[in-house]
Amino acid sequence: MKRASPWLVTCGTLILLWLVPTPRGVSIDAWHLFAIFVATIIGIITKPLPMGAVAILGITASVLSGAVSINDGLSAFGNRVIWLIVIAFFISRGFIKTGLGARIAYRFMSLFGKRTLGLAYGMIATDLVLAPAIPSITARSGGIIYPLLRSIARAYGSEPRDGARKIGAFIILTSFQGTVITGGMFLTGMAANPLAAKLAGEQGVEITWGLWALAALVPGLLSLLLVPLIIYKLYPPEIKKTPEAARLAHEELAQMGPMKRSEWILLVTFILLLLLWIFGRALSLHSTTAGLIGLSILLLTKTLTWDDILAEKGAWNTLIWFSALVMMATQLNTLGLIPWFSESVGESLSGLPWLTAFLLLSLVYFYSHYFFASNTAHVSAMYLPFLAVAISVGAPPLLAALVLGYFSNLFGGITHYGTGPAPVLFGSGYIDMKDWWRLGGLISVVNVLVWLAVGSAWWKVIGVY
Repeated sequence: MKRASPWLVTCGTLILLWLVPTPRGVSIDAWHLFAIFVATIIGIITKPLPMGAVAILGITASVLSGAVSINDGLSAFGNRVIWLIVIAFFISRGFIKTGLGARIAYRFMSLFGKRTLGLAYGMIATDLVLAPAIPSITARSGGIIYPLLRSIARAYGSEPRDGARKIGAFIILTSFQGTVITGGMFLTGMAANPLAAKLAGEQGVEITWGLWALAALVPGLLSLLLVPLIIYKLYPPEIKKTPEAARLAHEELAQMGPMKRSEWILLVTFILLLLLWIFGRALSLHSTTAGLIGLSILLLTKTLTWDDILAEKGAWNTLIWFSALVMMATQLNTLGLIPWFSESVGESLSGLPWLTAFLLLSLVYFYSHYFFASNTAHVSAMYLPFLAVAISVGAPPLLAALVLGYFSNLFGGITHYGTGPAPVLFGSGYIDMKDWWRLGGLISVVNVLVWLAVGSAWWKVIGVY
């Protein structure tokens, strides 16, 4: 009985859209594919089945309906951008297996952990370092950083129902808001970022790994600097000094001992990957090829085994749902639905200056995330049509693609369900829903202002528009 409601919502959406008369100017195949696409997104949100299974059903329905051929239905499985994120998942497994991820976290904790605010910055710095190689923000925040935060809170007697405000609530909230920002700073920082880049390519906008990171550098670092300070003022911890945290970090590092051979190999490979991703265009090397080089090194040195690769369920799951959504979005564009939508909405905004129209579109895109429980679902449903409309009203294409891409991460911080780490950290019980939403809303305004005001100045300097 518990699974009936999601099935009813998903199937009901498909049937309803299937029966609605096709809009003038849109082919019947495009409208049927749109119905399947929306039902797939609803299925991903309501989860009558796991995400990958819902995606397989979406591909099957698309082919059986005649909206796409079987070749088109499976075409995205060979997409190089999709494989970039899959490879990043494989590499991220090395950070957990070797213990390098935890070592980096403890190192930052030992350096900055003597004060509560410094501890928060230390955890955010850890997230920032790991973000380029670990595309799952849930794995970074919930799998590597959260256990450390929980240990620190316990060390200071800060429990969810007893002393949450001593330190636990503050460090968990700052860590969460930090991972929302770091996820947006790298193309491989969040699983849906390559999806946004691929969809931007459908509008003729090329976004490389290096360009994404360079454009995010200044607004991202400023947000990471400001957000913990603002939370510290609005939601201050009762304990301001945390020498116990630094001592705990030193003890854990001593117990781990010197870096192992596998950690050194992973660290050197990671640095090599960053260099190849940054300078890949100059070397005529695609970022996916660079990823394959890094993964091959880890396999050849046995830092990762083939069993490790097979066991990385998140990567294979991402390959399935990513390919299904990219295929549908691509075909909707090819069949004319996205151009029709952009022209229709663009006409309604034609009297406005492009800057005003783009700001309105961006804010609607951002705050509509209150209705989504997944960054991926939001990007899949709204990124391409909103980008197409933004371009149609005169916004510089690269600027529009990047802003919507960054917002696809930043909007995850507004609710306790909007992105992967949110249920994990909110579920710890340290922060009540009212404070989570109140502070999430305030931080969202800060992020929007920083990325649109400071970001736009920086983007002008580096030639984005």
